[in-house]
Amino acid sequence: MRITVFQSVAIAAAIFTSSASYAVTLQAGAVAAPDQYGAQVAADILKRGGNAVDAAVATAFTLAVTYPEAGNIGGGGFMALFMDGNPYFLDYREVAPKAASRNMYLDDKGQVIENLSLVGARAAGVPGTVMGLWEAHQQFGKLPWSELLTPAIGYARNGFKIAEKQYQYRDDAHRLFKAGTNFNDYFGSMKVGEPFKQPELAKTLERIADKGAAEFYQGKTAELLVAQMKADKGLITADDLRDYKALWRDPVAIEWRGNIVYTAPPPSSGGIALAQLLGIKEVRADDFKGVPHNSARYIHLLAEIEKRVFADRADYLGDPAFTQVPMVRLMAKDYLAQRAAQVNPQAISATESIKPGLESHQTTHFSIVDKEGNAVSNTYTLNLDYGSGVVVKGAGFLLNDEMDDFSVKPGTANVFGVIGGDANAIEPGKRMLSSMSPTLVTRDYKVTLVLGTPGGSRIFTSIFQVLNNLYDYDMPLEKAVAAQRVHHQLLPKDTIYYDSYAPLTGPVAAELKKMGYTLEDQGWNMGDVQAIRVTGERVETASDPRGRGVGVIVR
Repeated sequence: MRITVFQSVAIAAAIFTSSASYAVTLQAGAVAAPDQYGAQVAADILKRGGNAVDAAVATAFTLAVTYPEAGNIGGGGFMALFMDGNPYFLDYREVAPKAASRNMYLDDKGQVIENLSLVGARAAGVPGTVMGLWEAHQQFGKLPWSELLTPAIGYARNGFKIAEKQYQYRDDAHRLFKAGTNFNDYFGSMKVGEPFKQPELAKTLERIADKGAAEFYQGKTAELLVAQMKADKGLITADDLRDYKALWRDPVAIEWRGNIVYTAPPPSSGGIALAQLLGIKEVRADDFKGVPHNSARYIHLLAEIEKRVFADRADYLGDPAFTQVPMVRLMAKDYLAQRAAQVNPQAISATESIKPGLESHQTTHFSIVDKEGNAVSNTYTLNLDYGSGVVVKGAGFLLNDEMDDFSVKPGTANVFGVIGGDANAIEPGKRMLSSMSPTLVTRDYKVTLVLGTPGGSRIFTSIFQVLNNLYDYDMPLEKAVAAQRVHHQLLPKDTIYYDSYAPLTGPVAAELKKMGYTLEDQGWNMGDVQAIRVTGERVETASDPRGRGVGVIVR
């Protein structure tokens, strides 16, 4: 088996599709979304003749209402698309305001000020979601823009029923945001099982439906956002909003076992990391032969690979407009072989010896496929649950706390425990490094798998494990998504994380501890994978049982 990373999608297309037919007709479309409302809206749009992008736009706006801990118009994200036989990638990640500075979260002694990059107006980057959805629709949408916002407006005006756990990473948002934000003024009345209405947000969505993205970035909504910044001593200005752009990029294209995997390029670390994980594992394929799934040896081998990937992530990856990201070198065959040679299959490699190899909390995801075989894999975020806790008064939407995804201070961990360096330091107008990895797997230039997940630094390791479950262990899709997942990220030293949904216990845990690992329940579920698999003309969905997602087949 071989793994090849192409420098451009055009090269991959020329090699693998010169004789391929792009015409695809499936028995049904499908959606896998993180809640029942988003799934039903996507299904309704597909039934009305909308394509995958139409359904994605409608779902994203709906989740901004019904999944407020992560669905958003005040955050940003990434979208991988496969339309009419061609792959695309849309970057609508947030950017640092023009007034941001490298040491803005440090005190006069150079120490990180607790929670300043996580809570309050100064934690927010310039939002990209509305522009990203607008760009996708402008390029590929079939149904009128305003129609796609109608369901979200209805849920905001008339209400939706609050779920039992309307959070993923933290259940203490009300306490955390109590001082310094207006969060409880808007969301303090949420009660499980009762309808929740958001009249200000309904009016905002009506304006966006009527006037498009320009309303958010230059209209009344922009004015309200800037007023909130001034009131809370935040940094986002009218100029920041007016100058924001969503960017079309080449996806990372990986040849893997006869498939081409399309996934996220920088400023996400996800695509490069996934290519490295898959590539190093292929080099070490003999180590995995006959190894039981999620046995101690299997988990150890994953940890050995993952720690090297995270060492590279910390030093080399950032916004390509601000730092020279050595993409080709990091994914080159000889480099992956070099990194693979350092893996110790028998014992833990000393953390101190793991160096970069070259010389010199809330997110949500949904997947959609239409009957024509077009696909959207979309991951977008506020960062942690409910973002910064700041609601734009008069507009009713939450702002992100994505500034924490920068390296606030080199060598200091962010909220997910990930260390960063100068490549991801704060600079005005810069996109913060991400782990979001919306992913498409294709074969013979037809989509065969659409997947993604929230989970911060756990995103690409979760996708990697789901791919292993499907392609190494031939698990059914639902079992591949539900299976136990683990995570290691170099630091904390020799620590393997698991979640309470599928705890790491018993003889496997004992063997790992004997090897020297520390095992830790991370305190929140290891992702919320939403996946669709296409086999011939047949489609199937799987929504992670860790969340409250729903899969729908649309005939």
